[in-house]
Amino acid sequence: SWDAKSAELWELEQGATGWVRAARIADWESTPLSLAQDSESADLTAELVDVGAGTTEADYRGKDVRGKLVLVSSQPDAVQALSVARLGAAGIISHAQNQRTAWWGDDADLLRWGHLDSFAPHPVFAFMVRPSQARAWQQRLAAGQKVRLQARVDAGRHVGSYDIVSARIRGGDPALAAQEIVFSCHLDHPRPGANDNASGCATILEVARTLAKLIREGTLRRPARSLRFLWPPEIEGTTILLNARPDLAARFVAAIHMDMVGGGPETKAVFRVTRSPASLPTFVNDVAETVADFVNEQTLAYASGETATYPLVAKGGGKEALLAYADEFTPGSDYIVLTDGSFRIPSVYLNDWPDRYIHTDRDLPANIDPTKLERAAFIGASTGWYLANLAGASTDELLDVLNQKRLVRTARMLGRAATLGSEEAAVLQRFHWAFERELVDSVGRFAPLTPAHRTLAARQIDELSRLYGDGGVALEPRGAAAIVYTRNDNPKGPMSVFGYDYLVDHLGRNKADALALPDFSGLRAEGEAYAFEALNFVDGKRSVQAIRDALAAQFGPVPLEHVAEYMAALETIGVVRR
Repeated sequence: SWDAKSAELWELEQGATGWVRAARIADWESTPLSLAQDSESADLTAELVDVGAGTTEADYRGKDVRGKLVLVSSQPDAVQALSVARLGAAGIISHAQNQRTAWWGDDADLLRWGHLDSFAPHPVFAFMVRPSQARAWQQRLAAGQKVRLQARVDAGRHVGSYDIVSARIRGGDPALAAQEIVFSCHLDHPRPGANDNASGCATILEVARTLAKLIREGTLRRPARSLRFLWPPEIEGTTILLNARPDLAARFVAAIHMDMVGGGPETKAVFRVTRSPASLPTFVNDVAETVADFVNEQTLAYASGETATYPLVAKGGGKEALLAYADEFTPGSDYIVLTDGSFRIPSVYLNDWPDRYIHTDRDLPANIDPTKLERAAFIGASTGWYLANLAGASTDELLDVLNQKRLVRTARMLGRAATLGSEEAAVLQRFHWAFERELVDSVGRFAPLTPAHRTLAARQIDELSRLYGDGGVALEPRGAAAIVYTRNDNPKGPMSVFGYDYLVDHLGRNKADALALPDFSGLRAEGEAYAFEALNFVDGKRSVQAIRDALAAQFGPVPLEHVAEYMAALETIGVVRR
């Protein structure tokens, strides 16, 4: 656990009797974001040295930083080992920009949340400053002037524990009440953090309050399955909870995760309904997308001056159309824990991206739109309520929805296949039809499918595959490509959480950094997505070749040797076995 009691950064000037305080640059009490997370206590006065990015030895060439403060444009954890451990810097002053979006670097007065290495053997402190402040210092330093700063920090780490808030609406069907539909968010970011993630915390609370009220009043019947509401710290909190409470994890049959659901026009946010990864085929995504489609239609009609029965406009909120975007899997938030291969909880991820104020001192309540919150709550609550009550009733309408969405997915698949060579196109086709068949099977885990239902769905998929190509039969893999792995029981959860990387810890930094797959830039420039899904596809049945093909179908072609190397590394540290 890390706590900060106080922290101040002052600029000093030469007075008649020595150095005196001239301007307070940072203060924990008024602006907690000004102190980087995991900073340690310090009380020192030192000169400032500009080292640019500070991530390579070339940045320090000809500069003496021992006992001094380094001004860097990178996040503190990216320079900590080099500047502090190797070169003896006394502390770090970072003016790192926010996450890269179209608005990256536009606002030089944004103060960015900073992080140090949580488990570094060389603890240090770091302050975050605005780029405008850093530029003023850089100009003075370039002109030969000295900048002297005084840093005082009372902070540090200690043994701690997590208290994770949970609420439950009991299900009414004795046969299904033990199963739970989960609403989650994350309750842990420093202030300000209005969209990330007070918005998600408030919204699932409102869903819980509303549903409980309607059940209590008799407007709604008690749901068949139970509804669970969780407020954990992000990623590591959910990882810890699902490991510490396997009985709880076993009851979770689906999740609606809300992370940043209130960004108003000023944030430039795009609201997304993000699907579970392809390693976890589930109809749950189609349910959420169908609800979002309804909200899109109603709110667009209202904004356009047409008749809308459900405009979903909050008092004091905006009136523009929601235009929710149905997105494919992308790693992020607690959703990667829920959908990890250790737990395989079908999950819908409601989130804003981009948000130009995420992790800055401008993530304020003034930038939150009450209408957006209401619409996110409606999509989440409606999806959760439908799933909680999906049981023995007819699934005709649900299968119709799946068929409609399948046509959309097939059209997209054919569009992608047209851009690929024949071999990769065949890989994509084979994976697509297998995915669609598994998606139908996922309905059966919630509500029994009759033989007629299964036959009709199979016939629809078979007819489409005959029309548009089934990809043929894959060649039998050989050598390393033929190895089949299964996942060990420990560790459970993603390989990386905030401040800790299991792969680095057990394989070593140099070997982990040398692996090609986690840094691979394919159809998506996120190697972590390839690495995350590579482990998720390990099931004791797929060969390394089949895992590679599944990754290629989901994200884009990737070299087989990258996947084989990554699997072998996971075997070395006991994450998987042959």
